[in-house]
Amino acid sequence: METINILYNIVAVVFAALIAFTLTPPTRVLAFKIGAVDVPLDNRRMHTKPIPRIGGLAIFLSFWISTMLFCSLTPELASIWVGGGILVILGVLDDIYRLKPGLKFVVQLLAAVFAVVNGCVIDHINIGGEYIMLGVFSYPLTLLWIVGLTNAINFIDGLDGLACGVSLISSISLFCVLLLQGDSEFAVITAILAGACLGFLPFNSNPARIFMGDTGALFLGYALAVISVQGVFKLHAVLSFIAPLMVFAFPILDTFFAIFRRLLAGKSPFAPDRGHLHHRLVDMGFTQKESVNILYAICGILGLVAVFCTESMFANGRAIRSFCVAGIALLIFLVNFVVMKNPDTRKHSGLTEDDVTVEEYLRIKEAERAKRIAKKQESGKNDAVTEQNDEKE
Repeated sequence: METINILYNIVAVVFAALIAFTLTPPTRVLAFKIGAVDVPLDNRRMHTKPIPRIGGLAIFLSFWISTMLFCSLTPELASIWVGGGILVILGVLDDIYRLKPGLKFVVQLLAAVFAVVNGCVIDHINIGGEYIMLGVFSYPLTLLWIVGLTNAINFIDGLDGLACGVSLISSISLFCVLLLQGDSEFAVITAILAGACLGFLPFNSNPARIFMGDTGALFLGYALAVISVQGVFKLHAVLSFIAPLMVFAFPILDTFFAIFRRLLAGKSPFAPDRGHLHHRLVDMGFTQKESVNILYAICGILGLVAVFCTESMFANGRAIRSFCVAGIALLIFLVNFVVMKNPDTRKHSGLTEDDVTVEEYLRIKEAERAKRIAKKQESGKNDAVTEQNDEKE
């Protein structure tokens, strides 16, 4: 039976990926037809040519078709279909006409209210085995989580493949947590969401041929938020509330600092700027691909922490082992970050496409040889001076 469930999940992922992959080209054609194209007219843009931006439509249709075939209709899934569909329509209109932030926020709030009405509520958290009931605070907290995460995924959508890849990694992390806790129903839904992202990513990776735009970012953020509330926050695990916080730590923190930065500068929280972490990495000298890979690694490490905090992992000394694994992963990541930050060692790492040429390698070896010769000569002069001093004495 377990083998059949695993095969079922694999088939669902492959199906969703193929649907998203095959729907993306016609979606790209549609984007040009309706004028949903991102034209780079300011210094925030990382691309130099017009790129269509309603790719999220392919992701949503892939998710909808796949869940309709592989999942049972539940109030939670209906919330993702309806609320996500509303946000997809909002995203398409915004990708064409650039709607006002206030209107977008109201629609996002309505979609979140629809999910809450359908039973998607964070009514308690579990800390150390003690259940803390949230009471009247459960509804505003749930709305804040859904709307906040919806915007968080949208805010990080600034580099080719970043938001889609982060959503894919987050979906995989949630899938592992749900599978370890025996929640096969939401595990399939999460696997399908991951498959939809996977099928779209080849078209969205640098150099991107299509952006998912607000159409995809808002849907993915909303879907992940609803899944995390129903499938993770409500787990009977001692550290259940840590899992979603770790899975989404990068987009949440990046959004928090973006809002704080903008308010401090006297700007609207929704005013775009070039202060996001992905912008800072590019400004440090990393390419788009390198910056995205670094942020993928961060999300992967945080996802591991979430998985290791489940009660099915490391029964004895779970907390200590979990943090040890996370610490090892973080240390390896920091070593690679130092290597990648230095232009002289970046080409040697194998993590970039720009490898060392024959001329560069010979130039480096010649420079090293010259240094050795100079060092020997300097050492010889010092020895000669020392001998002269000894003779004088």
